[in-house]
Amino acid sequence: MIRKLEDFLANWKHESDSTLKILETLTDDSLKQKVYDEGRTLGQLAWHLVVTIDEMIGKTGLQFTATPHDAPKPETAKEIAKAYKDSSDAMVRAIKEQWTDETLLEEKDMYGEVWTIANILQVLTFHQTHHRGQMTVLMRQAGLVIPGMYGPSKEEWLAFAGEAPE
Repeated sequence: MIRKLEDFLANWKHESDSTLKILETLTDDSLKQKVYDEGRTLGQLAWHLVVTIDEMIGKTGLQFTATPHDAPKPETAKEIAKAYKDSSDAMVRAIKEQWTDETLLEEKDMYGEVWTIANILQVLTFHQTHHRGQMTVLMRQAGLVIPGMYGPSKEEWLAFAGEAPE
């Protein structure tokens, strides 16, 4: 639960660093990977994380410059990772400059409901984690090595201990 700005900022630091590790692992070829014909590609999921920062946090009234939610997806993985980092960093700077702990209690219209800003920040984080999990499956299918996020990945365990736990 987010009760103070520092709660969010500390959590977002870990979560955005984890997302950036995932995005920086993507290759241009892997962006086309998908589970089924009608499903989103890995590139579409990655871009969705980028533009959601503007889409969700833009509804709070925070003034910052992020990749617009309707921006077209770039062709390269490197451009996607850079757009994510730039948008996330801009959001964090603006939060530190414009908001106080009391701001978290303000209510905003979100998708036909009324949410506090604290709830919006929590949903942004959960939303990102959800899609990052989807991305790791597609990354495995594309033959990429998954970086650890909440502990070592299989490959990191193998390098460290010689075998991965079951």
